Amino acid sequence: MKSYTQKQLLISSLITMGIICPTNVISQQLTKAKINEFNISSNKSFITKAVERTGSSVVTIDTQRYVKKRKLPKNSQIFLDPYFERFFGLDLPKDNQPRIEQSQGSGFIFADGLVMTNAHVVNRSDKVIVGLTNGKKLKAKLIGQDFFTDLAVLKIEGKGPWTKAKLGDSSKIKVGDWAIAVGNPFGLENTVTLGIISNLNRNVTQLGIYDKKLELIQTDAAINPGNSGGPLLNSNGEVIGINTLIRSGPGAGLSFAIPINKAKEIAYQLINHGKVIHPMIGISLINESNSERNNNAVKVGYVVPNSPAEKSGIKVNDIIIKVGNKDIETASDVISAISKNGIKKKINIILKRRNKFISLQVIPTDITNLQNK
Repeated sequence: MKSYTQKQLLISSLITMGIICPTNVISQQLTKAKINEFNISSNKSFITKAVERTGSSVVTIDTQRYVKKRKLPKNSQIFLDPYFERFFGLDLPKDNQPRIEQSQGSGFIFADGLVMTNAHVVNRSDKVIVGLTNGKKLKAKLIGQDFFTDLAVLKIEGKGPWTKAKLGDSSKIKVGDWAIAVGNPFGLENTVTLGIISNLNRNVTQLGIYDKKLELIQTDAAINPGNSGGPLLNSNGEVIGINTLIRSGPGAGLSFAIPINKAKEIAYQLINHGKVIHPMIGISLINESNSERNNNAVKVGYVVPNSPAEKSGIKVNDIIIKVGNKDIETASDVISAISKNGIKKKINIILKRRNKFISLQVIPTDITNLQNK
């Protein structure tokens, strides 16, 4: 009887469990849990996807430069004799010894066997070695470099196939967009940092750099030594810029990149012509904002002596209203209009001097001609 009662209780319990938790519900819950777990594990962040798309095109650039023996003044001959060095406890000046200087940077493959990087990465190098992500190291030769935009193109001496980076459109990026910096700082391959686009069209003269012709993308993505020349990616893994400058010291945390649209233009000029033409008229520009009138003005801050600007009659404090067909709101508008016009062709400039409007014709020249004057 006792056994029979226990069986009934057991059967009743099982029936009750079946009512409260039907077997198909239990099965569904377990199945969904497994599916969700699978989906979570298979989901990749946009950063991972972006780096997977372009990371294998990023290269390490090792450079070597032979530094010859430096000539010492006549009164320094004592330093050349090891005997006197030991006797007087003097050190032989290291700068006087032939040596090989080594440095490292980053770059990326953008076409068959062609690498884009910064000019300062390969400047004055006697030997360039490109390291691929598969571990191979290959010699490379310099196709051309442009110091005014800090861009260089290398040709890898070897056979492909090559993993090429997908180039984006830097005209479409906006402040607040994601920015992913990829490079090989200190030889650590495919180091990735994340930030946002902090500003666009940043004039390098604001950074105290006057020997470059650059308008840069500003980002807070960390760019470390050795990252120079590496790509700045958007959230889709497309190259939107080339990492080039780091602000150190007070205000650190600011990084800058050359917009890819400008970099492509410069790269193809280097490939096709071996040099880059930079049309200039010989003026420095100042952006001025008037909060009362709610408008901007572009004023001439300096006129290079004997330049096309001076010859045409442009003066300091003139306000530039129009260049060609372009209405001027910023200094960038002036630079863009003159660049598009090219050299040795007249361009009409309308400016305001005091309360008078003046129309002048100027013939831009290459920036190298201005430096030689």
